[in-house]
Amino acid sequence: MNKETKQKSVVIALLISTFLTAIEGTIVSTAMPKIVGDLGGSHLYTWVISIYLLAIVISTPIFGKMADLYGRKLMFTIGTIIFLIGSMLSGLSQTMEQLVVFRLIQGIGAGALSTIPFTIIGDVFEFNMRAKIQGWMSSVWGIAGIFGPLAGGFIVDTISWHWIFFMNLPFGIISLFLLWFALHEHIEKKKQVIDYAGILTFTICMSSFLYALTLVKEYKQITSQISILFIIAFVGLCAFIWIQAKGKEPMLPLSVFKNKFISISNVAGFLLGFILVTVTFYIPLWVQGVTNLNATFSGVAMLPMSVTWPIGAVFAGRWMSKKPIAHITMAGIAIIIIGCVGLVFFHTETTVAWMMVVTGVLGVGFGLAYTAFTVAVQSAVEWETRGVAMGSHNLLKNLGQAIGIAVSGLWLSDELKGIALESSLHHVFILLLILGICSIAVTGMLLSKKGKELAVR
Repeated sequence: MNKETKQKSVVIALLISTFLTAIEGTIVSTAMPKIVGDLGGSHLYTWVISIYLLAIVISTPIFGKMADLYGRKLMFTIGTIIFLIGSMLSGLSQTMEQLVVFRLIQGIGAGALSTIPFTIIGDVFEFNMRAKIQGWMSSVWGIAGIFGPLAGGFIVDTISWHWIFFMNLPFGIISLFLLWFALHEHIEKKKQVIDYAGILTFTICMSSFLYALTLVKEYKQITSQISILFIIAFVGLCAFIWIQAKGKEPMLPLSVFKNKFISISNVAGFLLGFILVTVTFYIPLWVQGVTNLNATFSGVAMLPMSVTWPIGAVFAGRWMSKKPIAHITMAGIAIIIIGCVGLVFFHTETTVAWMMVVTGVLGVGFGLAYTAFTVAVQSAVEWETRGVAMGSHNLLKNLGQAIGIAVSGLWLSDELKGIALESSLHHVFILLLILGICSIAVTGMLLSKKGKELAVR
């Protein structure tokens, strides 16, 4: 293979792996009613999705660090194999308990697929191409958002829900084959030190914290059990920070956060993750609970976001070599704020057409901002810390989503219909507007001479 062919093969492999990760959430959600009907265990309904997201949050920074130590190709291969094993076992599940356990395995592998591809892009391609390919990666998420529910419904109705998991196998194998033969790395052969203590304390901290948030969302109050979980999470966090500060080869080096581009991008990514997950969950709830339309119209209302997100990403890619990254990210967040203003003015008579306009605006903003932040993190560090940098960025985005869905749920009325729901959702939308303003204030700190230098590198 010549260099150009190898690069094309790498891009195809990464697009396939990204598609598998992107489609997993929407396709499984669509199939869940049928899965519960076959397996029973309706009390574990939310855990099929929650355990997968928890595993991703925990494994993402771990795989990021391991990719720096042992190389991207090896860790991508291990992560993909774990993901495919989890997929196969999930498809073979005979009980809901089994499905939850196997989804945990699948989520661990997905942690690699959700972060290492972005690290590889930073390694293989120059700055201008990174932005362009990042636009393609964002397009994959948009396509998955449209294709996932349709494919999930078709597979469940015509074949079997088991095949929403089995379908991952051929695509994952093709992705592995392409990457293995096209990506060549030169890893220094030396004995590596693995931060087992850091991995353990991080896992305890995140597991306790996210489980506590899940219970807060369920009970809408702080019980003694939740308090204990938060205490365990806090102690685990303190232990983790101490280990990272003292360790020889820490899992998440604190020095990474001294980099201005990484720290600001991570904080902004956290806030935008909060906004994104809340919009994704609560606009459909508004459609069904306030305007009393069916689930089909919920999908219609959200559809423009899946179309305009990749459009925003493509424009971000084109502008990256011409404009400072700070300008692109702030433009994206400004558009998100405009979309949040539109949410605040929702009322009982708001039409689906107007909702589509709002979600379309939000999609453009997220496409611009997410693409620019990702390229900023990729470009702000050298090879040996790029995996850690991308792992930290994806960790904060995932945490923003996990915390967002729990915190915003505290505002919701127990009565998911009518005026009470409308009032509670208005409070949530006002919160999103405030977070959007905070995001643009944080991102403004990127405005500097150095930001302009990074934009043209």
